[in-house]
Amino acid sequence: MSLLRADGLSYAIDGQSLVRHAGFALETGQLTALIGPNGSGKTTLLRLALGLLPADSGTASIGGAAAGSLSPLERARRVAYLPQARPLVWPQPVRDVISLGRFAYGAALGRLSAEDEAAVQRAISACRLEGFEERAADTLSGGELSRVHLARALAAETPLVVADEPVAALDPRYQHQTMQLFDAMANDGRGVLTVIHDLDLALRYASRILWMKEGRIVADGTPQDTFTNERLRDVFGIDARVLQDGGSKRLEIMGPA
Repeated sequence: MSLLRADGLSYAIDGQSLVRHAGFALETGQLTALIGPNGSGKTTLLRLALGLLPADSGTASIGGAAAGSLSPLERARRVAYLPQARPLVWPQPVRDVISLGRFAYGAALGRLSAEDEAAVQRAISACRLEGFEERAADTLSGGELSRVHLARALAAETPLVVADEPVAALDPRYQHQTMQLFDAMANDGRGVLTVIHDLDLALRYASRILWMKEGRIVADGTPQDTFTNERLRDVFGIDARVLQDGGSKRLEIMGPA
């Protein structure tokens, strides 16, 4: 049974197609990167697959259950979703923001069980937020706040994490730490699906790549199989090549194609 499955998903607004017949299945133990240029439909596809947006056609399931039939509570116990937009309405302490990740299990602020407290502390440690617990979240930098929201998602300790551009506001150190964290989660038997624009990070850490262009998934496979000069030119419009640098690979971008 797949953690998340999409079959033939399509969606259009005012006659403009945003996602076209897109499908994939996520299994345990995979760190999957969803990549593609701006406007290719990545965020819309995530929302369709999670049942947050009704598809014009196609189906989606989370842990075997139809995504659109799940209550918010049921969905939150199966998948932790970190969207692009993460607004804060009031200046909560960092620990309280992270504790929101436990609400799907009946937790309430100030009344966390020992199990909830332990999950919150694991998330704080994983995101290197020790010492920030009592800081008001609205006093943090953009990168620090991104780590807080990631910790909130991780505190749920769901089988699957879906993150939309989680490293966009982070400096290089925390970008790599986040991807290493996702890799460790996959190695522990969970699933991670993340939208990422840094192709080097996708090449280095992902075990699987979904390539999107103009609303369609145009390639699906390992970085080794799918990162080709021709595909980089076709999907991103760049002249680039993959180089072997010691024990790892890196992308050299020469410029626009």
